[in-house]
Amino acid sequence: FSPLPYNSNPIRIRNRCFVSGRSRGYINYFGLSRITFREMAHKGLLPGVKKASW
Repeated sequence: FSPLPYNSNPIRIRNRCFVSGRSRGYINYFGLSRITFREMAHKGLLPGVKKASW
C-alpha cells in the first residue's frame, strides 16, 4: 500500500484562484481571487463585467 500524494485530496484544490492559486478573497462565480478579478476586469478580459456607476 503506497499512500496517495498530499495534494491528491480534492478538497485542497477547492476555492483557489485558477490564475494565481490564491485561496483568500476567492470569488466563486468567476473562480478568481479578488485581486486577479480586478486586474482582468480592468483589462477587459472578463466579458459582461463593467465598472459600477449609479
